[in-house]
Amino acid sequence: MGNALREDGIVAGRLSSADLSENFADAYPPLSPHEALVAADRCYFCYDAPCITACPTAIDIPLFIRQIQAGSPEGAAKTILSQNILGGMCARVCPTETLCEEACVREAAEGQPVVIGALQRFATDTLMEAGTHPFTRAQPSGKIVAVIGAGPAGLACAHRLAMYGHKVVMVDARKKPGGLNEYGIASYKTVDDFAQAEVEWLLKIGGIRIETGSVLGEDYTLGEIREDYDAVFLGMGLSGVNALSMDGTDERVSDAVDFIATLRQSSDLSALPIGRRVVVIGGGMTAVDAAVQAKLLGAEDVTIVYRRGQDGMSASELEQAHATSAGVRIKCNAMPKRAVPGGVEFEYTEAGPDGLRGTGETFVLEADQVFRAIGQSYEGWGGKTVLEVERGKIRVDLEGRTSLSGVWAGGDCALGGEDLTVTAVAEGRDAAESIHRTITE
Repeated sequence: MGNALREDGIVAGRLSSADLSENFADAYPPLSPHEALVAADRCYFCYDAPCITACPTAIDIPLFIRQIQAGSPEGAAKTILSQNILGGMCARVCPTETLCEEACVREAAEGQPVVIGALQRFATDTLMEAGTHPFTRAQPSGKIVAVIGAGPAGLACAHRLAMYGHKVVMVDARKKPGGLNEYGIASYKTVDDFAQAEVEWLLKIGGIRIETGSVLGEDYTLGEIREDYDAVFLGMGLSGVNALSMDGTDERVSDAVDFIATLRQSSDLSALPIGRRVVVIGGGMTAVDAAVQAKLLGAEDVTIVYRRGQDGMSASELEQAHATSAGVRIKCNAMPKRAVPGGVEFEYTEAGPDGLRGTGETFVLEADQVFRAIGQSYEGWGGKTVLEVERGKIRVDLEGRTSLSGVWAGGDCALGGEDLTVTAVAEGRDAAESIHRTITE
């Protein structure tokens, strides 16, 4: 059954190269200079701007928008990047509709916020295209810090430390730096290899060396790293994927994060096999990214199945709308029960006094390919015997310090905060400030 389905239902080249190129073009094209000026004119430049409070990195949004209005997008970019060094990527992937734009006074008054994310992209793209780096490195401090993981948290931490004159060595398990920005975000959000372009631009600060292909706990230990460096920052994300509670095993089931990573690294989308009938289990951004990209690759029938109500999905309403507009169905209040020939059996759910429970009523969705997108988890970091871990994440204080002296952590691997690029940047930046204070005392 499984092999027949794989041969008949999961094939490459469902669409032509021309169709794939069109499907995977920039989903949210950048503003033109004129459009940016018109958008900037809508800002009230609030004195006590709620959008700043809503931004996890506390960017001075009214200031950078005023700088765009005044004809200085490069100045606006420096205002943004001073708080969020990955402001270019965050402008593309941050759920601004639930953060700064939701808090915008225009949204409250008119239901139409200032397009803060698009304006942020306009400013940061202008500066990056000019090839300039607005920050300078301080005199060498003589201190050296190890940053484990070259994702958003690690990159933000490394850049801030380099600005202070510290030498930074970044170590990442993957072949390329960037973390989820490179491997875990839908390609139509980050066209033209933007993740790598942003890393290369960030490294212009100097003082940062990146080593790839080394895994903590396999190629080296946390104890070894601590001996050789003045401080250590852990920002390696979560490598495991939560198990799917479903009777039986089936070769049709795979991880959505692996699917997205494979797609992001593919040089020929027409060579990627995709099912005719695809089911994605989960309710977050990864589920949406996997489902939409399956549809864009040519899957005829794509369904997201989420165990709770649609209002409980962690994917924003904008992302949900994007999925449905792409032809993806969203089916809620259902959980996988078991694999059956030709599909998956689900059971309807309802909220009870003891939490979510099955109703006993079932249905079957036909599927020749199933992606699980039900969250990532701890899978070992080579320091689990000495680091305090809670709910699969490293326990940290408000400055990112772990239970182990000289070791900080941030991003998805650390407890607390939302699993967002912008949150990871804030945690990496703030940990760098703490590290700097500690090693220079």
